[in-house]
Amino acid sequence: MIQTNHQGALQHPLGTGFNGQSTTADVIQGITLSGKTAIVTGGNTGIGLETTRTLAAAGATVVVPARDVEKARKNLEGIANVEIEAMDILNPASIDAFAEKFLASNRPLNLLINNAGIMWVPLRKDARGIESQLATNYIGSFHLTARLWPALKQANGARVINVSSLGHHMAPFHFDDPNFEHRDYETLQAYGQSKTASNLFALELDNRAKAHHVRAYAVHPGSIAGTELGREAPLELFQKMGFLDENGTMRPEILATLKTVPQGAATTVWAATSPQLDHLGGVYCEDCDIAELLSDDPAVRTKAKLHQCGVQPYSLDETSAKRLWTLTEEMTGLRFVIN
Repeated sequence: MIQTNHQGALQHPLGTGFNGQSTTADVIQGITLSGKTAIVTGGNTGIGLETTRTLAAAGATVVVPARDVEKARKNLEGIANVEIEAMDILNPASIDAFAEKFLASNRPLNLLINNAGIMWVPLRKDARGIESQLATNYIGSFHLTARLWPALKQANGARVINVSSLGHHMAPFHFDDPNFEHRDYETLQAYGQSKTASNLFALELDNRAKAHHVRAYAVHPGSIAGTELGREAPLELFQKMGFLDENGTMRPEILATLKTVPQGAATTVWAATSPQLDHLGGVYCEDCDIAELLSDDPAVRTKAKLHQCGVQPYSLDETSAKRLWTLTEEMTGLRFVIN
């Protein structure tokens, strides 16, 4: 029996009965989370807010770490079972303080949803010199997960969900120059490598943590209308990507593929709660199912070959996943030992 998803060995759709139009209400139906505790980063806007709302409605206590606590309070007003705490995912000391406070509560952590992210921003670096998309979309998640490991282990059946993206198709991880110190900055490349890193992290975390009944997943939510994610991207970039025409109008074929927020959050909620994944981990999911593995072999005919879905093999490579773990420990000065 295959035990790991190295090289995409487990990337076979299950036929879950759900699809890209399924909503959070569809995938949570019949599932109770009473007595469970979840942490959702970025849990007060966009699909993070919908994820928080859905998990809380199913009975979970949901902790939302937020950089802007007042904004979070306003956005989460009226939702029961929610706790708001201060945390800046770009600030290592802030992550440490949040994690220490949570660990002091002595609660097991059943679900960690690494949802916070940024996209297509100008070149910025954090205090450690780490490029901001990599720091936000991956490094912060690694740091937070490492600090919360005792609570995840304590749950004796936890799941970690990394909100990744089809954007991982844009770039593999650039081990020689992850922070654009020796090459020109290209925001799509930076975004792509950050999401590839998210996939590799889920793969290696699952491999190391499954003996302690902690499983990890990466998910692509889809292209979603009505979020703040692309707010800094220039009009020209959306035109370059083929989303907008020369007049700045969204192309009809793109509009037709956009998901609503409840549809966009559905894969996260499904991966976090579905019994269909009870004995599987380390997989990349989309449209509330395990995604197909992309192949360059012309003899392999899958819809994933259209490059509009599916997962790139380089983001599920065993050697790269282990190498990235070691590099991340070096970049952060943080040892993430699982025992």
